[in-house]
Amino acid sequence: MVELIAPCHFGLEAVLKKEILDLGYEISQVEDGRVTFLGDMEAICYGNIFLRTAERILLKVGKIHAETFDELFEGTRSLPWEEYIPRDGKFWVTKATSIKSKLFSPSDIQSIMKKAMVERLKQYYGLSWFEESGAEYPIRVFLMKDEVTIGIDTSGISLHKRGYRLMTAKAPITETLAAALILLTPWNKDRILVDPFCGSGTFPIEAAMMAANMAPGMNRSFLAESWDNLIPKKHWYDAMDEAAELVDTDIETDIQGYDIDGEIVKAARENARTAGVDHLIHFQRRPVSELNHPKKYGFIITNPPYGERIEEKENLPALYGEIGEAFQRLEAWSEYVITSYDQAEKYIGRKADKNRKIYNGMLKTYYYQFLGPRPPKKKG
Repeated sequence: MVELIAPCHFGLEAVLKKEILDLGYEISQVEDGRVTFLGDMEAICYGNIFLRTAERILLKVGKIHAETFDELFEGTRSLPWEEYIPRDGKFWVTKATSIKSKLFSPSDIQSIMKKAMVERLKQYYGLSWFEESGAEYPIRVFLMKDEVTIGIDTSGISLHKRGYRLMTAKAPITETLAAALILLTPWNKDRILVDPFCGSGTFPIEAAMMAANMAPGMNRSFLAESWDNLIPKKHWYDAMDEAAELVDTDIETDIQGYDIDGEIVKAARENARTAGVDHLIHFQRRPVSELNHPKKYGFIITNPPYGERIEEKENLPALYGEIGEAFQRLEAWSEYVITSYDQAEKYIGRKADKNRKIYNGMLKTYYYQFLGPRPPKKKG
């Protein structure tokens, strides 16, 4: 058994925790921006392929206390690096994040830890020089109040890069964040979903992938696939085979994406085609002022413009006023809006039933949730 660390967006740890539990793994710790869980080496494959809201999967090497660089060096050297890194492995500290710790210089932390790892492995392998010509083992480090958590990155490129988004809108929402925001709603594949500011199509595509039971990591590769010393190739094949067997694209959905920009609508269609879900989504050029739907009990999930540039901010009251008018036309719908615009409720003309603070990168955003009634139960 090993411990695996899954970083995620701040404020969405509970969503990731549920995903991990649903995969059948035990949670060992939940902290701001990451969830740690227990599993075997096969869990690395399943975590990377199946988790929709994790940013990456790290193999935890250990945790040490360090208030000085000497303590950091000795603590790092005491860890069993030889259990993870072979004699030809390429290893380096790719990222160091420090919060409320006495050690805060990322470059110093990175170079000292690398030296300590070299010392340990030199002694173990009896080498004076490492060629580092083999598989890559990038290390990621979190310092929080002088506690140093150390993990090896198994994912490589961040997991939000599913491989389908070849063209993006001006201010795209990441795939992992979009998936988490959908999972925070009671939407399922039998319900209507509309994104009136769809941009490059991330919300509709993520929803369609969920509806088709399509694992987010099916069409990409991961760094740890080359770790033959730790993970048998069979584990990867088994996880990929299971993901392929679960896909069901022969389903009926009502998922729609609108945008005022015709070129970006074309890009969204192309992205959906790359993801293999274009037949499950209807994209259309349409302004929010023309948003309408004849059926009840649908969902709006959207990421409207924030007005990050000053000249755009002037347009926001009118735009959010149009959003509010559109919501009024949709009888018995639920609306979910992520925005950094703190006057959103005022101009939408309604107070949200729930408001969740979420960090989109370094940007503080609000996830306003306007809850509609539940549809009546179908008579059995």
